[in-house]
Amino acid sequence: VQLVESGGGMVQPGGSLRLSCAASGFNFSNYFMSWVRQAPGKGPEWVSTISTAAGSTYYADSVKGRFTISRDNAKNTLYLQMNSLKPEDTALYYCARGVWAAISTSRDYWGQGTQVTVSS
Repeated sequence: VQLVESGGGMVQPGGSLRLSCAASGFNFSNYFMSWVRQAPGKGPEWVSTISTAAGSTYYADSVKGRFTISRDNAKNTLYLQMNSLKPEDTALYYCARGVWAAISTSRDYWGQGTQVTVSS
């Protein structure tokens, strides 16, 4: 299993970023996928989850209405569109295979993370 995130960077408050996660080594279309973030000095925080065929999406209250999770099963790629970014969104963002109940107990199926910094 390999998950490689990209698209992070530094952006001003109110700005946007689109994260991507390229998946390989497993049948991507068979798995729910999630985004998780971890701010400095804090524990990991679940951000969003998408079902296998993208029929269902789930969001943390802190990002609902601002972030959009999506996937392209033909390209084995997961996305996170982040709009109206706030300084409190600053964190290392990980994509992970599975739902929070499973991925919260093990980092075996997490990527290496991409840094998002929101600052003026």
